[in-house]
Amino acid sequence: MEKIIIIGGGGHAKVVIDILQSMETYDIVGFTDNDDQHLSLCGIPYLGNDAILPALLEKGITKFCVAIGDNRLRKKLFHNLVTSGFKPASAISPFAYVSHHAKIGRGVVILPGAVVNSCATIEDNVIINTLSGVDHDCIIYSHAHIAPGASLTGNVTVGEGAFLGAGSKVIPGIEVGEWSIIGAGSVVLSNVPPNVTVVGVPANKIANRG
Repeated sequence: MEKIIIIGGGGHAKVVIDILQSMETYDIVGFTDNDDQHLSLCGIPYLGNDAILPALLEKGITKFCVAIGDNRLRKKLFHNLVTSGFKPASAISPFAYVSHHAKIGRGVVILPGAVVNSCATIEDNVIINTLSGVDHDCIIYSHAHIAPGASLTGNVTVGEGAFLGAGSKVIPGIEVGEWSIIGAGSVVLSNVPPNVTVVGVPANKIANRG
């Protein structure tokens, strides 16, 4: 099996470790995190902080998966690692359904119970979380996060870095702007501009994001 490192040592990293072990494709060498209080995570050893990454690359360990929920930080780490010569690997649970007609980018994480239906496009470094649904012809741009139980009906577009909270719902044909946040349980009935936060049923803007 090909060797891989996990970037991040929080709760999301635990889930990614579990998925990669279930896939039986990769040998997880360990994980990195800038919090040096770690010893191990789900039995996987702590390798050190980001300073250890060049040494790992020199050893020929090139595959990585960023296991961090924060979209902006995940984007930064993803680009830094790719620029340095690492290669992103996707972690797709065998207990998720992903259509053969869907397009899946690099470094994508798809958790158990999630559904990605026909002709959906999931770009690089996206999280499709537990029991979420991405229906036909949706486009999820890079570094976005679809939280547990969120539901996107057909032809929804989610911009780069956007976050759709747990249990939120988006009706067909809606566009969610880049780096916007949809609050948990919200129902989105109209387009959401970039860099705003919307909540409620129906969802209404409560703040602009810097």
